Amino acid sequence: MLPPRAWKEKLPPIGTLGPFFALLLACLFFATQNDRFLTSENFSLVLQQVMVVGVIAIGQTLIILTAGIDLSCGMVMALGGIVMTKLAVELGLPAPLAIGCGIGVTALFGLANGLLVTKIKLPPFIVTLGTLNIAFAITQLYSNAQTVTDLPPAMTWLGSTFRLGGTSVAYGVVLMLLMYLGVWFWLRETAAGRHVYAVGNNPEATRLTGIATERVLLGVYVLAGVFYGIAALLSVARTGVGDPNAGQTENLDAITAVVLGGTSLFGGRGVILGSLIGAVIVGVLRNGLTLMGTPSVYQVLITGILVILAVAIDQLSRKGGR
Repeated sequence: MLPPRAWKEKLPPIGTLGPFFALLLACLFFATQNDRFLTSENFSLVLQQVMVVGVIAIGQTLIILTAGIDLSCGMVMALGGIVMTKLAVELGLPAPLAIGCGIGVTALFGLANGLLVTKIKLPPFIVTLGTLNIAFAITQLYSNAQTVTDLPPAMTWLGSTFRLGGTSVAYGVVLMLLMYLGVWFWLRETAAGRHVYAVGNNPEATRLTGIATERVLLGVYVLAGVFYGIAALLSVARTGVGDPNAGQTENLDAITAVVLGGTSLFGGRGVILGSLIGAVIVGVLRNGLTLMGTPSVYQVLITGILVILAVAIDQLSRKGGR
């Protein structure tokens, strides 16, 4: 029989189980409030509603794991969506090329953020606050604040659905889930993924072991930019338009999903699949409260309280582990 300490070491960390239990409790509560909540179609709708924020949260998680933060993610996503749609509609570029250009623009913003953080040593909060405003201004100027319509079918295909066991499932949801699995494997099973955790946990000690910490950070910001571009495509596919006013709340929603998912804002700790659960928690809360007829302002209030609680629990757990 294993001693108590051995059992403790075998148990999963509370940061992994906590978000899952929170999601279960939320589902149980809303199931008692509305009969429509537990239907498969409603859960499919929740996943479609969170797929854009869910993909943004992948990039946000990578940055937060390095003890950084990206406030520009939502507006960079909006810019990527406008670029790809205008190139396809107004210049007649083939959809794959236009999509590639849009993702390229978001990756360039990630590169700019990374260079400012690594080379000039500016705080990520300040850098991304600045690039948020830059991305917003460029989006409005480039689009003339006009929505782009009449998109080619290849740009909206990910928003279409297929039937699975009598339930409509969006192709974009499948893509989101596959990306989470891919990034989970990369972080868990590869040296490059473990370097991300190491940089967030102790950058100086990581540098002394011979790991190029600046290269890791730069790569993380560029990769995050790529995910924002993919999220832009999902946003375009879901709405059927290029919207210059998109992305104005997605940055906070993505950070909320990451924090609720158990990733530490202090870096070095977290599980990427937790961010998926965090995004679904936000989606379930909004969906359940809407079905209950609760005004949207209370949805924002509850989400804010949950974020503060999640950060407080993370802070207390860090102090308890010292």
